[in-house]
Amino acid sequence: MLARLPAGALKNVASLKAARTTALNGARGLQGVRFASSSSSSSAFESFASSRVVLASATALTVGSVAWYANLYGTLPFIGEVHANSPAEEGLHPPHYPWSHAGLFDTFDHASIRRGYQVYREVCAACHSLDRIAWRNLVGVSHTADEVKAMAEEIEYQDGPNDEGEMFMRPGKLSDYIPSPYPNEEAARAGNGGALPPDLSLIVKARHGGADYIFALLTGYRDPPAGFEIRDGMNYNPYFPGNAISMARVLFDGLVEYDDGTPATTSQMAKDVVTFLNWAAEPEHDERKKSGLKAVILFSALTVISIYIKRFKWSVIKSRKIMYNPPAEKH
Repeated sequence: MLARLPAGALKNVASLKAARTTALNGARGLQGVRFASSSSSSSAFESFASSRVVLASATALTVGSVAWYANLYGTLPFIGEVHANSPAEEGLHPPHYPWSHAGLFDTFDHASIRRGYQVYREVCAACHSLDRIAWRNLVGVSHTADEVKAMAEEIEYQDGPNDEGEMFMRPGKLSDYIPSPYPNEEAARAGNGGALPPDLSLIVKARHGGADYIFALLTGYRDPPAGFEIRDGMNYNPYFPGNAISMARVLFDGLVEYDDGTPATTSQMAKDVVTFLNWAAEPEHDERKKSGLKAVILFSALTVISIYIKRFKWSVIKSRKIMYNPPAEKH
């Protein structure tokens, strides 16, 4: 029967078989190339991930992030605090008070800041400095520009030299910083029995417990319990580390007379001066919260728009159906 077929038909069958064999070999070669490229890319990724530079960079990034968080917030959320002192030496832990500016959307009570500055000026400024606050910082926060200028001009500052090379005294300006009660550290120690009164610019941030600790300390003076020995010149305060503090009680009912008529009780004066010191430690507090709220609103809107555009752009690609119709074989 094969003898009846023409020779051209046999040649066509042989050429078709050779073409199919070549196509299969080519597909296997492409598959091998694909596997080789994927294996080479995976090996390159593994070598990149295991390189010392990448590991060192990842370690540096992790350590830097932890150090940055600890610098901002003081403690880490997953590591407990370790103290060398006993709880008695640390002092009584202050209670948490409902400060009016403690909320996410709350700002400082500026009337309280004004009253707090009055308490600082009439009571605290006799011993404690406020080196980081200039007169201009009070403008628009607790006082008007004219009021601050009048307060600054009441104090004389050394300036110079003049044309003759001599220093001279001049009235204060808005750019001057609030002066310290003592010219140097030695004079401060000599005037306080050897104890150095700390600067109050950052005292709220520098003490564990922040504003709660300062308020509890100012209102926590009392007689020592039975059996507690205290040296001469020291005062008992359960919130101070060691329970003995050289600073005596300074706030008493009616000590100052507020301009707005607020009753000057001990707790009211302590609350006002702590609010003022909290503002002194964070003058950008209100602006930071306003900027943060704006950023949250802006990025939330951008996130919603980005999700919508992504779904709109990719919906056509993800929902399309690809079909392949092979060409019909010709007989």
